[in-house]
Amino acid sequence: MSENTFDYIVVGAGSSGSVIASRLSEDPDVKVLLLEAGGSDNNLRIKTPAGTITLYYSKKYSWNYYSVPQKEMNNRSLHCPRGKALGGSASMNSMIYIRGHASDYERWKDAGCEGWGWDDVLPYFRKSEKNMLGQDAKYHGTDGPLLVDQPKDPNPFSHRFIKAAKNALGVKENTDFNGAEMEGCGIYNVTQKDGKRLSSYQAFVAPVVNQRPNLTVLTDVEVEKLIMDGNQVTGLRVIDNGRHQDISARQEVILSAGALGTPHIMMKSGLGPADQLKAAGIDTVVDLPGVGQNLQDHLDGLVTVRSNNSKTLGFSVGALPQILTSPFRYLFSRKGWLTTNYVEAGGFFKTPLAGDIPDVQFHYVPGFRSHRGRLFEWGHGYAIHVCVLQPKSVGELRLGSNGELQLDYNFLSNMEDAKVLTEGIRLARKVLADPAYDDSRGEEMLPGKQVQSDEEMLENIRANGATVFHPVGTCKMGRDDMSVVSPDNLKVKGVQGLRIADASVMPKLITGNTNAPCIMIGEKAADMIRSKA
Repeated sequence: MSENTFDYIVVGAGSSGSVIASRLSEDPDVKVLLLEAGGSDNNLRIKTPAGTITLYYSKKYSWNYYSVPQKEMNNRSLHCPRGKALGGSASMNSMIYIRGHASDYERWKDAGCEGWGWDDVLPYFRKSEKNMLGQDAKYHGTDGPLLVDQPKDPNPFSHRFIKAAKNALGVKENTDFNGAEMEGCGIYNVTQKDGKRLSSYQAFVAPVVNQRPNLTVLTDVEVEKLIMDGNQVTGLRVIDNGRHQDISARQEVILSAGALGTPHIMMKSGLGPADQLKAAGIDTVVDLPGVGQNLQDHLDGLVTVRSNNSKTLGFSVGALPQILTSPFRYLFSRKGWLTTNYVEAGGFFKTPLAGDIPDVQFHYVPGFRSHRGRLFEWGHGYAIHVCVLQPKSVGELRLGSNGELQLDYNFLSNMEDAKVLTEGIRLARKVLADPAYDDSRGEEMLPGKQVQSDEEMLENIRANGATVFHPVGTCKMGRDDMSVVSPDNLKVKGVQGLRIADASVMPKLITGNTNAPCIMIGEKAADMIRSKA
C-alpha cells in the first residue's frame, strides 16, 4: 500500500459504497479510498447474466453466511450469500431493479426519519438512473450512470407466466413496477448494459477510476477494526496480503459493508451492545444497543413443477441444441440461454390478508427449480418463488465468543408471516393451474399436491422456507434508543468521523428487491457528506 492517508475511506465497493466513492471523488481536491475485501469482478460468471446461479456458493465471490438454527423452521441453518468482489452483492444478484412502494418511505418518515419520505428519495432514484425503456420521466431518470433495461431475450415461459397471472388472478400486466402503480405482473427491469451485468461498481466507479488520481480502489483488503481516539474514528486497521496495516482518514470513514458486514465491523471495534461486547471479550468504546438488532428479510416459499417441455430452461437431450449454441448466440447477438437472470418475470400481488398495497412478490423461474435445494437438476419445469413483502418477524446479529458473526433471522417468530406466505403460495398455484400451462403439465414437487390445509402448508414452510437474500435494518436510522445513525446525516450516534450508508440503515424492509434502494442511499449519503451535514 503506497499511501495510507485519505480524506474519506469508504468500506465496501457494493451498491452504496461505489456510489459514494464516485460522487465524493468528483471533487479533485478530495482524496478518496474505496476498500473492498473481495477481489476483482472481471469474470465471465459475474458479467454474464446466467452466471449468477454459479456464484451463490462460491468460496471466492461469496461470503457464505449461515444462520443459527431457526427454531421455528425445524432448526435448519439457512444460507445467506453476500457478494465478495467489486460490486458487492450486486455482482451476484439477479439484477432486478425495484425501488419499493412509495408508502415504504412514508413509513420511514413516520418512524422519525424525516427527509426520507417518497418525495425526498425519488430525486435520488432518478439521479442514478439511465432508463433505456422510455418510461415515465416523472419517475425515471435518463442521465445517470445506472442503465436500467429489460432482459435481452426473455424465455417464452416468462411471457406465458404473465398470461396465466392475468387470467388466474385478474391482475393487469405492469410494464413499469417503478412507476405510478406497483401491483400486477410483468417482465422485470434489470441493471444491465449490452446484455451484461451492470453493478453499482461498474456503473459508477469503473468508468472514472483511471481518470481520477484522487480515487484509489483497493481489493482483497479486509477491515480488522476501526481505529479510535476516544470516540473519534481516525482510520482503519486492515489485513492486506496477510499483513496488518493502518490507514488514516482525515475527514471520515463511511461503512458500506452491508447489513451483515457493517455491524460486524462495528462490534469488532467496540461499538455495539455493551453486554454482547463484554461476553465476546471486546472492550466497549461506545454502548450502542441497536447495532445488530432489527434484522429483517423477506421469507420465501417455493412452488416448483416438473414438465417435459424443453422450451423451459433445463438440462435434457432435447435441450442440447440450445445449450450448445448458447455461447455463440450470446456472444454475437445477446440472445439465448446465457441472457437469463432466471427470474425474468414476476410481480406484486395482494393476498386476502393484504391491506392497500401488495403483500407478496413472485419471482418466476422459467425452468425447474430444484425441490432438493440443488443448483442444477436434470430435466425441465417451471417455478414461482413467493416472498412475504412486509414481514413482522425481526431477528438479530450477535457476536460470538471468538468474534464470529451469528446470524439469527428469527423467522416465524410472528406467525402472521406464515399466514401471508401460505396465501401467497395458494395464489402461485392458481397461476400455474391456468390453461396457459395445459400443454406443459407435470408433477408439483413442492409443496406437493398432498399439501393443502393450513397445517400442512405451515409444515411445508417450516421444512422448505428460505430467504430471498434481502437482509436490512441492523444499524437502523431513527431517533429512538435503538437507532444507530441519525436520519439527518447518517452519522453514528456518539461517534465522531463515522457514517453508515447501506442496507443496514433501513428502519423497515422495503416492498421488493433492495439493490436500487441501496444505490439511492448512496446518492443521498454522498450529498450529505458534500454539504457537510
